[in-house]
Amino acid sequence: MADRRVDHLLVGGGIASAYCASELRKRGAEGSILLAGREPEPPYDRPPLSKEYLRGEAGREDGYVHPLAWYEENDVELLTGRSVISIDAGERTAKIQGGEEVEFGTALLATGAMVNILRVDGAQLEGIHYLRAYGNSDSIREDVAAAEHVVCVGGSYIGAEVAASLIELGKRCTIVEIEPVILSRVFGEDVGRRFQSLLSERGVAFAAGETVAAFEGDERVSTVLTESGMAIDCDAVVVGAGVRPDTMLAGRAGLEVEDGIVCDSGLETSVEGIFAAGDCCSYDSELHGRRVRFEHWDVALHQGRHAARGMLRDKSPYRVVPYFFSDLSDWASLEYVGGAADWDEVLWRGDLDAGEYSAWYLSSDRVVAALAVGRSEDLLAARRLIESGEPVGDRRDAIGDADADLSDLG
Repeated sequence: MADRRVDHLLVGGGIASAYCASELRKRGAEGSILLAGREPEPPYDRPPLSKEYLRGEAGREDGYVHPLAWYEENDVELLTGRSVISIDAGERTAKIQGGEEVEFGTALLATGAMVNILRVDGAQLEGIHYLRAYGNSDSIREDVAAAEHVVCVGGSYIGAEVAASLIELGKRCTIVEIEPVILSRVFGEDVGRRFQSLLSERGVAFAAGETVAAFEGDERVSTVLTESGMAIDCDAVVVGAGVRPDTMLAGRAGLEVEDGIVCDSGLETSVEGIFAAGDCCSYDSELHGRRVRFEHWDVALHQGRHAARGMLRDKSPYRVVPYFFSDLSDWASLEYVGGAADWDEVLWRGDLDAGEYSAWYLSSDRVVAALAVGRSEDLLAARRLIESGEPVGDRRDAIGDADADLSDLG
């Protein structure tokens, strides 16, 4: 027998749960809402962890999705530092850390992702950091205060953003990246080279095409060894080796899991009335024509809202075009819409040399993604073409003309 019952259980204390709660109330849900997460903080935005917060330019409360008072004002029960440790999907009950058992009507699983840990010799040494939560960012800032040289392992969003922040903090920084060009796996080598050049100009060094073989040091890391034999002396290391969806709770509950919690086009899992959103959600996308999973706060935001509608019996498919952004200090920002696994053509618009351009990624003459640097307005038209799925056809000239009006495109 459960200790109590709630109408809507939101598992995970991140962006998706926070926006699911607000959308439920916005749409008139009067039932009880319980939001439970393992972190000691209320739901917050993670992008500042590698940027403003890491540099000491923003406080914790600046990143909160809702002020603390919002939860009481909207009758949302917030349990921080309390994980949901198991779910019985058949009985519709959940056990919460501490022993309480809660029966629920509908549920959202927004368990997020876990960082990939490097399994190499010396990985246990002090001074090796991973970044996922406020506490991690605090530890990095405190640990590098007296450091001169920091190695960032990985040249993705996290590695590039942390490197930019460390340079701003007056540190020397080297990025060790397995790819020959950073960010090329997602955006292609042309875009990747431009950002790699920008970081180089600002003082970031690169060991590109290198894989970490081991860390060395006497209790504390002092050297990063690569597979090719490079030895990079350092005072600290920040690892950005990607993340993997946290599906343990869903898997133990008997939900279908495959590179995330498997959901239909409306974000409902294999069990009716249980939804997923955010980094852990792998859903059938009508826009992409395949099952997809994305890792970014904006995606979690929109998916959390959509899941709330599903919990209120709205069966419409989730069709929001994914949006991403990344800031390299105040040096440059990139914005990206779509989600291209591959493409066969890129159309360029704007002035690449001046750093104000957009790249339109096409597959079989259809726009599947677009990236903009200094030209945010271009993404509005790109988004419309992605949503429509229409061939580009004779609109190529307009896309390539930086002065052409794209308002009718799509």
